[in-house]
Amino acid sequence: MNNNILGLHHITAIAADAQRNYDFYTKVMGLRLVKKTVNFDDPGTYHFYFGDEHGTPGTILTFFPWENISKGQAGTGMATEIAYSVPQGSIEFWKERFKKYNVPYTEVSERFGEKILSFTDPDGLQLTMVEPSKVDTRTGWTTAEVNKDVATKGFHSTTLMLRSIEPTAKILTDIFGYELQSQEGNRYRFATNAVEQANLIDLLEAPDGPRGYNAGGTNHHVAFRVADDNIQMEFRDKILRKGLQITPKIDRDYFYSLYFREPGGVLFEIATDNPGFTVDEPLEQLGTSLRLPKQYEPAREEIEKVLPVLH
Repeated sequence: MNNNILGLHHITAIAADAQRNYDFYTKVMGLRLVKKTVNFDDPGTYHFYFGDEHGTPGTILTFFPWENISKGQAGTGMATEIAYSVPQGSIEFWKERFKKYNVPYTEVSERFGEKILSFTDPDGLQLTMVEPSKVDTRTGWTTAEVNKDVATKGFHSTTLMLRSIEPTAKILTDIFGYELQSQEGNRYRFATNAVEQANLIDLLEAPDGPRGYNAGGTNHHVAFRVADDNIQMEFRDKILRKGLQITPKIDRDYFYSLYFREPGGVLFEIATDNPGFTVDEPLEQLGTSLRLPKQYEPAREEIEKVLPVLH
């Protein structure tokens, strides 16, 4: 049994329009809608999970699409960029695709010796395609327009913007088992060798950066992966011993969750592999029907009347 943090589990962001969000990530990005459910605390709002065929941890980008929410501010104390790993030679495909679909992007550049293409989704969420220097062996979800030669493989990394990186770096190194791998200017890259992919966290030090606030087009939290809830509770003890506040274990139906705010202000989650997304739908039908947490099932008819109709 691997008792380590196994890189990224999922990242959760906020959108302002469910249909637009669904269309962008399934049609333009070519991701699979792995699960269509609702926000545990607000069942009148969807919770979408986009990922690979299985909803493998390290590929899952989730959204709360609150209809007509105002635009947020990406800044210090939050994750400000989500980077996807794509096959070697596919950046030009994505550049042309973004031109076709009027997706804002910046010119291709390099970071830590890897080719990158930065772009934004319809809500202004900052994303990046990365051709990693090491071959990514994961199998991406494919569509009629996005084949296996260009399909996203899952997360490459995420960037946290901080006034000072030191307190956050200590969480990554002392508790999560990451090590400082390299530095470019005010960007510090941390890696864990517990897994080969979705194993990088960039800390961007911005002492005078604007304070971020959550609303449309921003990241809500970053979830780190553990194998099961027994290991998860060991990490809970470690975090408590550091003097930080952390929630009890919460059942999210498809994984168990712990939440705590690291010293730099970013909301961290520790999420488990178990039980996975096939507990209430077979693999071939993932994301095809509305799944509700059991406490909301008696109110299904009322909830379905409130949720926007997806086409």
